[in-house]
Amino acid sequence: MAAQRQPQGRIRINQETVVIAISVVLFLVFSIFLNKFLSQGNIIALLKNVAILGTLAVGMGFVVVGRGIDLTMVAVMVVGVAFSIWLSTKGVSFTFAIIVGGLLVALLGLFTGILVAIAEIPPIFATLAIASAVYGAGRILFSSDVLYAPANIHWLTFIGSGTIFGIPMSVVVFAAVAFVMSLFLKKTRFGRLVYASGDNPAAARNSGLPTRPVIITQYVVSALIAFIAGIIMTGLVTGINTRLYNSTLIYDVLLVVVLGGIGLSGGQGGVRNVIVGTILVGILINGMTILNFSYTSQNLIKSVILLGALAIDAVINPRDEQTSQSGDI
Repeated sequence: MAAQRQPQGRIRINQETVVIAISVVLFLVFSIFLNKFLSQGNIIALLKNVAILGTLAVGMGFVVVGRGIDLTMVAVMVVGVAFSIWLSTKGVSFTFAIIVGGLLVALLGLFTGILVAIAEIPPIFATLAIASAVYGAGRILFSSDVLYAPANIHWLTFIGSGTIFGIPMSVVVFAAVAFVMSLFLKKTRFGRLVYASGDNPAAARNSGLPTRPVIITQYVVSALIAFIAGIIMTGLVTGINTRLYNSTLIYDVLLVVVLGGIGLSGGQGGVRNVIVGTILVGILINGMTILNFSYTSQNLIKSVILLGALAIDAVINPRDEQTSQSGDI
């Protein structure tokens, strides 16, 4: 099996190189032709936006490595944080409300994992349905689209506007999440199980590996990472807009993962790929915003890029008949 995956590994490295080269070229072009691109304010805004996108992509990449997909991330993020803020308006301390919100999203991830691993519902359908249900429940519970965090929450303010050695704290949190996930995948037995389950689920299951607990854990971790991204966003803008669920953010996250080189066939890639993809997509979105591209135009461009990346991934990482069955569990 390792011998069969090796050629794909070489292609993946080339893809990373190409993505890095494109990122460098875009950065240079935007720096030369866009007056505001290299301004301090824009660079800080770029880094903060990349922090949110990258954190979400770390969770998505973790699931995709295991040959899954998690379309609940944005719904879980906005509803989980909004629930915490709503709870704080009922007299509960905000810090405790955040802990309760974390427990809620963990339960949502657990439920998603059970549907995928035990009920064997294909991940794309299970997560799409759960995302819609979670958002719908949130809309019923909350009276407004935007919920603002209480004032004078010092640790939240620090996440939003604090710096460490000049680096925005939101970027530091993203880096910490990425570092921990990288160690988790590379250095732990569970990480090796994730790669084995993603590489060939049937073979892993027949070998006695606990594939179902692995899948369930992936969705719990993904939900918690989405919640962390929501906390970063709340720190940056002092609140959460639940209508973000209706945006294209989840597709931006998928774009990061696929462009970065994490094949949808599973069993390959890692945090390095997420970082590479995040940098490219972050620069692209920032440049289009400065160029005053309309929201529709930006979505069109990103959609075309995503379709192209998916087509390339299908060629580079074909899913054979044995390893593409029934939701890939």
